[in-house]
Amino acid sequence: MIRLNKIIKNVLTKIETEGYEAYVVGGYVRDLLAGIFSYDIDICTNATPKELLTIFPNASSKNLGGIEFKIKEYHIEITTYREEIKYKGRKPVEFNYINNLVLDLQRRDFTINAICMNSKGEMIDLVGGIDDLSNLKVKMIGDTKKKIEEDPLRILRGIRIATILNFNLDSIFYKEIIAHKDLLLTLSKTRIKEELDKILLSNNVKKGFNLLNDLGILNILEITSWEEIVPVKNLEGMYAQFKMNLELPFTKEEKNNIAAIRRIIGSNHVDKFTVYHYGLYLSLVAGEILNIDKKKINKINKELPIHDKKEINIKANEIVNVLEIDYSKKIGIILKEIENLIISGKIRNRKGDIIKYLKEHKSEW
Repeated sequence: MIRLNKIIKNVLTKIETEGYEAYVVGGYVRDLLAGIFSYDIDICTNATPKELLTIFPNASSKNLGGIEFKIKEYHIEITTYREEIKYKGRKPVEFNYINNLVLDLQRRDFTINAICMNSKGEMIDLVGGIDDLSNLKVKMIGDTKKKIEEDPLRILRGIRIATILNFNLDSIFYKEIIAHKDLLLTLSKTRIKEELDKILLSNNVKKGFNLLNDLGILNILEITSWEEIVPVKNLEGMYAQFKMNLELPFTKEEKNNIAAIRRIIGSNHVDKFTVYHYGLYLSLVAGEILNIDKKKINKINKELPIHDKKEINIKANEIVNVLEIDYSKKIGIILKEIENLIISGKIRNRKGDIIKYLKEHKSEW
């Protein structure tokens, strides 16, 4: 028996007081037994969504029969027991509400995600999830082949859970993944990215990528050059460390940041020009991958004479007057040279010093 959090206990008790069953189920219970705390709570019940809304009138309705709401930092989803009849595009398009916990658990994915906990903190395990948790095993409930065909995302979800918890895949699940890995190409790029994100941010990312490689999934996802990956708690930094031909839904800023971090890593160093041109944030991310002390990078940033070309103490019209030339693209080239000289410390960012340099090199322009 586990001492249940008061907020969760109160939600379960409210449902039970109205004469219905209610159990916490899924990742929260799994993680709790594994010593991991979460604020995402899934509850299953024999109360229908309509009945749940009378108990929790401020909740929002969810697709596929359920409600959701927040209490402080907790995000709570409550779903009605159901039996899924027909899938289309990895979503059940036909299902029935039922009054049977056992049948509801049979529709779920993994045994370790189907351990239930009541309002007293007692565990109800009807599918062998506690044994699989003890044996560090990710095992599918029921017909593994059918479950994967219903929803191929379960392949990546299983690998993600095994990665995060440092578990192994059940032998049957492992074989069926190899046989059906091509089904991953039917998934949306958004769903693939969501699971990859979680694998990449795990402390066991190398285990996850080795597993993806052994199963042949890296080939399916067109991922290469991942062997030297260094775990960092930054998604852009993680994606910058391998090549991927499959185009994922990154924002323009994310794409630019990934490309920039990749260039810094490729240069294998972080100096004053790196920090100036790419900024402190990207330099720190790349520096962590390159095992460069962040204090050193922060010191470089602090000592930069300028952090933006707008800070250069001379204007285009002043350059024109000093050099007695017309406005042209050449002004941009001159400003660029001055910028580099200031960053390198060869001239100070003072108008007098810059004018003196321009006069001394007037013949070159």
